[in-house]
Amino acid sequence: MFSSTASSTDGGRWFARLRDGLAKTRHRLGDRLAGLLGTARPLDDAFYEELESALIGADVGVAASTWLLGELRERARRDGFTDSSQLRPALQDSLRRLLEPIAIPLSVEAHRPFVIMLAGVNGSGKTTSIGKLAHYYQNCGKSVLLAAGDTFRAAAREQLASWAERNKVAVIAQQSGDPAAVIFDAVKAAVARGTDVVLADTAGRLPTQLHLMEEIKKVKRVVAKALPGAPHEVLLVLDANTGQNALAQVRAFDDAIGVTGLILTKLDGTAKGGVIAAIARERPIPVRFAGIGEGLDDLRPFDADAFVAALFD
Repeated sequence: MFSSTASSTDGGRWFARLRDGLAKTRHRLGDRLAGLLGTARPLDDAFYEELESALIGADVGVAASTWLLGELRERARRDGFTDSSQLRPALQDSLRRLLEPIAIPLSVEAHRPFVIMLAGVNGSGKTTSIGKLAHYYQNCGKSVLLAAGDTFRAAAREQLASWAERNKVAVIAQQSGDPAAVIFDAVKAAVARGTDVVLADTAGRLPTQLHLMEEIKKVKRVVAKALPGAPHEVLLVLDANTGQNALAQVRAFDDAIGVTGLILTKLDGTAKGGVIAAIARERPIPVRFAGIGEGLDDLRPFDADAFVAALFD
């Protein structure tokens, strides 16, 4: 879960932080797994029922848990496993294979400007994620412009302006008005300036607020008028603490605006990090980035190998 431009030392520090950040999820899942997989129990129906309960308890979800159990049963038959202590590496491998198809890095090379629109519910960490993404893309050698499309909350504009100042990037904002118009102006400005990446904020909204879901559909349509083909990426920001509710958010926003990628924030300090497995099985949209803290460097591209290794460490 680190940038290809990061040094091995930096990558090691990031992995250590990821491992520490997943401590609660690992504790919630690991305590039960230690008892189930750490002893030589027979691989009977009672064992698999307990294992399923442990996985669901860590917010892995019913569909993903069922798939993982099917994989483990098949592996046990194929390799002649006789007791539960032999299944731990197999579970890690199956979880890794479940997550690898959604661990797809986001490339911004196909368009200039590359327009990224961010959406999410209130409090998911959307505006903060924009600030961290600005830092990330600057480190990748890209010029960045921010669009303050959350015109309902003055604090959101101020927060985005603060991130812009911190990153030394430009921001297009208005005191009030139509969020679609703000983002339209930002895209036009990026075209005129030759900017590489536009990060467009939108107001937080619940999927049940139908008028606001209609509004964000309008924002997307207006962006396409400013630049045909844009937005090139629609990122949904998810708070890992919401557990299975995050999956419901993915469904609702994807149905409304066609989500092309996910950002999973606040993995540090949550016991519900297993929800990423539920997403992989039930709504396999690429997880572009994962966040484990408040620092500028605490949002990195998601990597399935690192996630599983940190979860089982």
